Amino acid sequence: MSQAPARLVLSKHEGAGNDFLVFVDVDDQVPLTEELALGLCDRRRGIGADGIIRIGPGRDGADVSMQLRNADGGPAETSGNGLRCLAQAAVIHQLVRPPHFTVATAAGLRAVDYQPGASAEAATADVEMGVARLAARDLDVDGHRARSVDMGNPHLVVWCDDPGAIDLEEAGPRLAGRGPEERNVEFVGPGPVAGELSLVVWERGVGTTLACGTGTCAAAAAAAAWGAIGRRVRVHNPGGVLQVTLGEGDQPIRLSGPVRKVADVVVTLPLAHVGAEIVGGGR
Repeated sequence: MSQAPARLVLSKHEGAGNDFLVFVDVDDQVPLTEELALGLCDRRRGIGADGIIRIGPGRDGADVSMQLRNADGGPAETSGNGLRCLAQAAVIHQLVRPPHFTVATAAGLRAVDYQPGASAEAATADVEMGVARLAARDLDVDGHRARSVDMGNPHLVVWCDDPGAIDLEEAGPRLAGRGPEERNVEFVGPGPVAGELSLVVWERGVGTTLACGTGTCAAAAAAAAWGAIGRRVRVHNPGGVLQVTLGEGDQPIRLSGPVRKVADVVVTLPLAHVGAEIVGGGR
């Protein structure tokens, strides 16, 4: 590995309010450490984000690779909205050629369809999310029907009539657990329009977030198993609407929605303190 640079250039992106810092490191110069994630994702002492993503060189036949750490510094296997944010950064840096390319993640190879939006900062990204693996049986969680779902990362999906009425700050960490067994928790119920869903989420390593891509897919898979929706559904996250298309059999789920570049950020290394300069961005 060559000597790390004195400055790190990142871009900040958001998909339905789920925000990520992204940096390109195809030459393997900057390790994505717990310290780096904690320092930059802190919303009061750093830049602030739900997670940080390193775009690495392609491997396993993919065009680029993804390494992700949550805001608490812990590693994560994958993220639907993180993938969509990575896709925008990879296109901007001309690492890939849209509309179709692939990304290697810790949860497997993921295909991306990318369509530019009306401005340079806006786009729509549709990403392959793998297969949802549902537990064989329902659980009873606080009197609600629930199901464990594996999306390459662990989820507990809880069905309720009004997800917005849930005390997420209490129920989220209690149901998520701690340590290696910690999981994401989604409360999902009927959406504002028949056949749609509404969702609130507690993400492991982050807490309450405005959206969760893997959680949206897990919730849609569980809701379909319960007969509440069809194979294509709009899911209302607090930060915006995401669309899920459930695959048949072993076909992967697809997640689609808007993605927006917020700003470019230059950070001085090492992180004795976070000295950052915002050098550009979009509205």
